[in-house]
Amino acid sequence: MVRSFLLLGSNKDKRDRYIENARFRISLLAGKLFTASSIYETAAWGKEDQAPFLNQVVGIETSLAPRLFLETLLAIETSLGRTRAEKWATRTIDLDILFYADQIVKEPGLVIPHPAIAQRRFTLVPLAAIAPSLIHPVLKKSMEELLVECNDPLEVVEWNKEVKK
Repeated sequence: MVRSFLLLGSNKDKRDRYIENARFRISLLAGKLFTASSIYETAAWGKEDQAPFLNQVVGIETSLAPRLFLETLLAIETSLGRTRAEKWATRTIDLDILFYADQIVKEPGLVIPHPAIAQRRFTLVPLAAIAPSLIHPVLKKSMEELLVECNDPLEVVEWNKEVKK
């Protein structure tokens, strides 16, 4: 079993339900979840003229090899209505592999660790909350250190479902 971290994101319709359904399907098809951050809300990144995102980082123990892991996550996205017509467009669910143990993978269509971790506060805030001392195998810095150094100006706010109804 390999410990991996995933970023879940949604900015369409019932965002929290898509994240909840994704967690459920991941646990059924990809492995056992061993941790999950709170859910956070952030303005859209990359293409700002759309609804804000909910994001969550989960830790999973998986026996799937990296490519099969990716294919399984893509199938989950599709099953939850994800379409890929435009980069950074509104989406029902987005599942990104952040880390796969401390492995470095560079293949067509698959790069692990995710190349944009250090530039995205919406990834680092939930990741540092559940794994602050996790060391990035390429950058050789902890998630806590990367968060302190991150220049992303977008505010990342813990989301409270009860308040947001």
